[in-house]
Amino acid sequence: MTSAPLASRLRVPSGPLFFPVTAYGPDGALDLDTFRAHVRGGIEAGAAAVFACCGTGEFHALAPEEFQECVAAAVDETAGRVPVVAGAGYGTALAVRYARLAEEAGADGLLAMPPYLVVAEQEGLIRHYGELAAATSLDVIVYQRDNAVLTPESVVELARADGVIGFKDGLGDMDLMQRTVSAVRSEVPGDFLYFNGLPTAELTGLAYRGIGVTLYSSAVFCFAPDIALAFHRAFNAGTPEGDAVVNRLVDGFYRPFVELRALGRGYAVSLVKAGVRLGGLDVGPVRPPLHEPADEHVKRLAELVEQGRALLGDAKGAA
Repeated sequence: MTSAPLASRLRVPSGPLFFPVTAYGPDGALDLDTFRAHVRGGIEAGAAAVFACCGTGEFHALAPEEFQECVAAAVDETAGRVPVVAGAGYGTALAVRYARLAEEAGADGLLAMPPYLVVAEQEGLIRHYGELAAATSLDVIVYQRDNAVLTPESVVELARADGVIGFKDGLGDMDLMQRTVSAVRSEVPGDFLYFNGLPTAELTGLAYRGIGVTLYSSAVFCFAPDIALAFHRAFNAGTPEGDAVVNRLVDGFYRPFVELRALGRGYAVSLVKAGVRLGGLDVGPVRPPLHEPADEHVKRLAELVEQGRALLGDAKGAA
């Protein structure tokens, strides 16, 4: 953990935001050595931050002690070079417990995932995230998706709360997101961070950029960091040439990958984990209730990665 504010370290990232998978051994137990290797490889490949034990990292499947061990391992591997943001979820009491475990492990911030099971009114959601933000000294990014959908007015209230620095959208309602960005910009002084948190966020990157949202999650970075990094550089260049590379990768890699991901529930995690194994790092299978992707889908994933890398070669040739 460094003294630099988390928001300033995330505002203009030098590389993709890395959401590592969590590694398990043959017996199903946590494999910290392999997890460390995965995190270390991501940092060496150019990650600008590590979001440990979040959705891609199977937060839902980890016991509290496993969660803390993973966060501590990520903090140790980053050694302050990039920030570590840890997941926190479930009901308020458990979310606070996970937040405090993350703080003890040395994390720089929290990604506050939706509360477990219940569909709450806005008042309850504001209270939930407010209590989570107040429970530790860690900065909090609120993650909107599934059963936790916030109105622009609620996001304004959270943006005013101490410790809440950002808002990650996993819903994909562009009208709602535009109204949220506008409301916060109009009513809350200072910079508030926004993240495109849709699965395979690169697919919708240009649409989100149109409303001023340039930060995004990259699960593809887990298994194809070269493709994800090339996309990130082209996307952030904001030039016609860069956007041409973005569109080439969207058309030839990201859209087909999203269509493959849609063939199975839970593939936003299990297919990513299969991709890491294809790259030579045995991070093990997913834990229940997720399931492994079909063999033909893993084969198609391998073909898509090669297709994406061929596109990178074409882009270099064109340059």
